[in-house]
Amino acid sequence: MFLPKFFTGVLLAGACLLPAWGQVTAGAVEKHPDDDTFIMLREASLRGDLAKTDAYAARLVNYPLASYVAYYRLKPRMASTPSTEIADFLARFQGSAIADRVRNDWLLELGRARDWARFDQQYPLFVLNDDTQVRCYALMARVAKGEKVGDDARTLLTAPQAYGDACNSLVATLSQSGQFSTEDLLAQLRLSGEANATGPARRTAALLGASDTRAAQAVDFPALALARGVGSTRAEHEIYLIAVSRLARSSQKLALVALNKALPQLNEQERAIGWAVMAHAASLKLDAEAYDYWQKSAGAPLTQEQAQWKTRIALRRSDWKTVKATINEMPPALRMQPVWSYWLARALQAEGNVADAAPLYQRIADQNSFYGQLALEEMGRQITIPAPAAALSAEELAPVAANPGLRRALKFFSLRLRPEGSREWNWELRKMNERELIAAADFARRHDILDRMVHTSERTRTQFDYTQRFPSPHSEILSPTTAKLGLDKAWVYGLIRQESRFIMDARSSAGASGLMQVMPATAQFVARKIGLGDYVKDKLNDLHTNLVLGSNYLNMVLSNAGGSQPLATAAYNAGPGRMRTWRGTLTEPMEGAVFTESIPYMETRIYVKNVMSNATNYAALFEGKPQSLKARLGRIGPRSGPAASDLP
Repeated sequence: MFLPKFFTGVLLAGACLLPAWGQVTAGAVEKHPDDDTFIMLREASLRGDLAKTDAYAARLVNYPLASYVAYYRLKPRMASTPSTEIADFLARFQGSAIADRVRNDWLLELGRARDWARFDQQYPLFVLNDDTQVRCYALMARVAKGEKVGDDARTLLTAPQAYGDACNSLVATLSQSGQFSTEDLLAQLRLSGEANATGPARRTAALLGASDTRAAQAVDFPALALARGVGSTRAEHEIYLIAVSRLARSSQKLALVALNKALPQLNEQERAIGWAVMAHAASLKLDAEAYDYWQKSAGAPLTQEQAQWKTRIALRRSDWKTVKATINEMPPALRMQPVWSYWLARALQAEGNVADAAPLYQRIADQNSFYGQLALEEMGRQITIPAPAAALSAEELAPVAANPGLRRALKFFSLRLRPEGSREWNWELRKMNERELIAAADFARRHDILDRMVHTSERTRTQFDYTQRFPSPHSEILSPTTAKLGLDKAWVYGLIRQESRFIMDARSSAGASGLMQVMPATAQFVARKIGLGDYVKDKLNDLHTNLVLGSNYLNMVLSNAGGSQPLATAAYNAGPGRMRTWRGTLTEPMEGAVFTESIPYMETRIYVKNVMSNATNYAALFEGKPQSLKARLGRIGPRSGPAASDLP
């Protein structure tokens, strides 16, 4: 056993959960003298620096977060740790969030080692089971026992960019065992090309007996791959079509030339696949040709992304027959998503089949989300705020305040270690009933952790507190600012809720900062425009400055969007230039929900839906009367006049 005696001491200390913190009350968590050492331990562990990990851990024998000291000590040497040591960790911290995390890590190691006996012992104990690679290893373990897993694998294997060793190995295992046919491998090859996943494309091509180098070229250097010709086998034809697909993302004209040149050498289905990849690329640019290309793709086996884009383009043409047919051909799990339940109901309604549409609306109308709200309106009702749950008693609040997992989460949040804090917090929510969830949300509010408050309160289904779900902090700043600008305060709060979840020090990977996630260049532009002469970059994280600059910029993009909240919301997220491009594809007014659903950027599409849904709830909360999401979305028409082009 290579672990020093210190390790056992740390494990035993974990039985006393956070005794040094004292009584937990609203306000900041008390700082511990070893907090900085703990943070350095975490960083050393993540770097795989064993020497520093051991040195820092040795100084933290009495640190309150004992289980995490042990975890960071263990993590970088997981592959070489004796199974008895890992089992001891799991036993000592049984039932905790970090124990499930360790089990996740261990299952990955057991899968890599193909130690299926131990894997099968541990896998049923993995509570969250939220790791795709672990699930791929689980299917491999079943194949090793002679089980048929093809259907489960087809459902799971839809995102090649995230396959890693486990899922790539699963594809190979299924091919070698005869559970994946040539058609399955060709489908995986198409998915890899669509996802720009070079590694999986190479591996799948090799399984098909084709050149892995040529497959990589099709993904990374499509023009070069196309210059080599169509080839003679089905796999080579598929690789050629991947190159067409990749080239079409940058030059549809050149891709169309390459496809037309190859058509005589392709069979009927391959030609349909070729038109499908052209249609998909054209759809992402909202080009007029997309609709015609989709018509030519009849008979092609569509990926899930392609099926969704075929439906979106049909929506933009009000082709309800195609909308209905394409949704009905989607895999069941995809078809049952609220978005496609709603649009299928709309298609049925458009053809006069109200009886079949009604149950689809009913199924999602209780979901307080974009499509749940739209379904509610199709049923003749508007969005209202449900009656609040009974006030919490002291007896209900006390157990939550004493909950060890939530207290650990508070400590992590105080250290700005949000991933660990969220893991601990969410782990505890699994065990709570609705009254306990409302109490936990209140506990988060008392400690000013508003993102966890929102997340926790959203889990209830029969008892509600919409002041938790839709908080409106800093009204003393926002109310006068929005009133002065004539902005809809409900919309501004709806945007902040989506941007930062009210995390004060939120910062995006792109550099956006604060509650309204304002980019530095945008902040400078707005400060200059509104005459904020004392603005300097460091003030962007100041609460008042961030809200004033963000609100003023939102007002600018709203004016640039002709007063359309959906367009302005898209511009705030993706930039005014992209918004103008998307709007420029319109030749006549379009239903706001259709325009939103066909925004080419997935991030922006989700963002606009959430902001508009949030704003509708905030308006119902602020005004105390029913609201219409459909009216807020309105109709979006072509630009009728010149628009400012200098907005960042």
